Amino acid sequence: MTEAPTVEIDAQYRQLREECGLLDRSGRGKLLLRGAEAAEYLQGQLTNDIGALAPDEGCYAALLDRKGHMQADMRVLCLAEGEIWLDTEAETLAATRRHLEMYKIGREVELEDITAERAILSLIGPRSAELAGSPPLPEFAGERISVEGCESLAVGTALGIDLIAVAGDAERLRAALDAAGAPEVGPEAVEILRIEAGTPRFGAEMDSSTMPAEAGIVAAAVNFEKGCYIGQETVARLHYRGKPNRHLRGLQLSGPAEPGTALKLGDKEVGRVGGSAVSPLRGPIALAILRREAEPGAELAVGEDGVTARVVDLPFG
Repeated sequence: MTEAPTVEIDAQYRQLREECGLLDRSGRGKLLLRGAEAAEYLQGQLTNDIGALAPDEGCYAALLDRKGHMQADMRVLCLAEGEIWLDTEAETLAATRRHLEMYKIGREVELEDITAERAILSLIGPRSAELAGSPPLPEFAGERISVEGCESLAVGTALGIDLIAVAGDAERLRAALDAAGAPEVGPEAVEILRIEAGTPRFGAEMDSSTMPAEAGIVAAAVNFEKGCYIGQETVARLHYRGKPNRHLRGLQLSGPAEPGTALKLGDKEVGRVGGSAVSPLRGPIALAILRREAEPGAELAVGEDGVTARVVDLPFG
């Protein structure tokens, strides 16, 4: 059962909300595509407009199967003309790489797994840009900077700044950022912020049965003006002509609940708990993709232990 936050997690949470903390996300899967056709190739594979990206610009995108179900979600960054970076959840790296290798046959594209060669250090909090020595950056915008002699690409995120650097520089970067006022924090404290913001994550709320509209990521991840990509027909049909049967929702819980616990509206199961946490500010909360009859305001039973959940709109207010 998810427990109340420890004193340490509570302190980290407040550091993230009020100052700045650092989370090492180097474990994310990282791919580099090179070649004159790299952008054109990805344009036909991913949901967003990769062809429109200029150097040091990026976007959020998804990789779908032919029925419109998600296989992975990822950040896409144009590093230079003919050089594109993808980073995704570690668990979806193999499937993403396998798909891209299979479909690039005959294209002028080289694909390299650089997971072990690059570090991602996430600065989270209102002082992120200040402590990185970077200008404030819109989400997915990049800026080349140097921190203690370590060359990095600073990339704007919804919560702060990511520093992408050579893996061998990560320890020196962490030490410099800690000395500047950005201590390392654990993933548990950052997970509370993710849930409060209502941001779905592959492996928590999203999986290979999820469609972008169900996860609420269409506005961020899908471009309806670009050319064809795998799964486009289903995504477009649902967007223009239908309504998804499921929606991403917030849950205000009466007590902690484990991910994967069944959620019932009356006698009917309407979903399962995704990510869950005990927020120092909001108490026990969770995210879940629920059937559409479980509308905001509905009261759900959580498992068999008497815990209940009130369905709420996102983000948590």
